[in-house]
Amino acid sequence: MKIKIVNSSRHPLPEYATAFAAGMDLRANVSQPVVLKPLERALVPTGIYIELPIGFEAQIRPRSGLAIKHGIGIVNAPGTIDADYRGEIRVILVNLSNEEYVVNDGERICQMVIAQHAMVEWEQVDSLEETERGAGGFGHTGKK
Repeated sequence: MKIKIVNSSRHPLPEYATAFAAGMDLRANVSQPVVLKPLERALVPTGIYIELPIGFEAQIRPRSGLAIKHGIGIVNAPGTIDADYRGEIRVILVNLSNEEYVVNDGERICQMVIAQHAMVEWEQVDSLEETERGAGGFGHTGKK
């Protein structure tokens, strides 16, 4: 699939790190380091703009290495970039650790997964078909 992209950063285009990776790494595009104190969040620019086809989204997900090693995540994970959005992709990073973390220019800060999605048309009804589960929610199957 070909997707139009504008790269206003000083860094390479997003790319897959391995042959079978689902996500491409996005990099911070900052003029000076961003210091994230514990429990602090920041909107980090990437310098990347994309034009997705209708019926697709870009999902912005945390990098597992940053999460386990440094407690860095994404507040609204996964973030969604809609097909009609044309602005810069910016990432809401959060520091969930007890130590400061410095985000440097060019650092890989998240993954972007391109995914197809369906559009729905609601059909309002008075009742839904019954299932074995029914309305059972959180913890309904017990601890096994």
